Amino acid sequence: FFFSLWNSLYLCLEINKYKMVQCSDALVWELVKNNSSFMKKVNGRTSRSGTVRFSVEKGNVKNISSYKYSGFNSKTVDVSATADNRAALSAKSSKASTQPSKGQPVTPLNKSFHRVEKTITSQIADNYYRPDLKSDALARYSAIYRGNRVAKDVKKGVPVKKGRGKSD
Repeated sequence: FFFSLWNSLYLCLEINKYKMVQCSDALVWELVKNNSSFMKKVNGRTSRSGTVRFSVEKGNVKNISSYKYSGFNSKTVDVSATADNRAALSAKSSKASTQPSKGQPVTPLNKSFHRVEKTITSQIADNYYRPDLKSDALARYSAIYRGNRVAKDVKKGVPVKKGRGKSD
């Protein structure tokens, strides 16, 4: 099975030797799913829980290393924090395969929370882009929103819990 994947990738490269290679999303995922520079492996708390694999690539809303959430899909959604303590929504367009710089247009999310929720819903779910990622994108935005409020000193951060040990 693995040999056939490499063989099909080799054929893709040979046919398009001097062109940009376009292979299926599933093929690319099968080749990079076990080894990727974006993968972060975290050991579980117990021996039974095993290792958890996360991914920090752009376009991965949940940061889980799986095909569904992978940034290698032809349709990806990403909600990210910007440098000026705001958020931005980016979704891959049809130009992503031929023009990577124009492939992910960024929509700034700088209105009220209710309007941003409406924007995310209309961009992702209402136009049938990736309705399965709607709740994940909203959860990601609400986490970024909370963090930005603390960074702007609008709200105080959650105090660190102190243990029952010695008090300093």
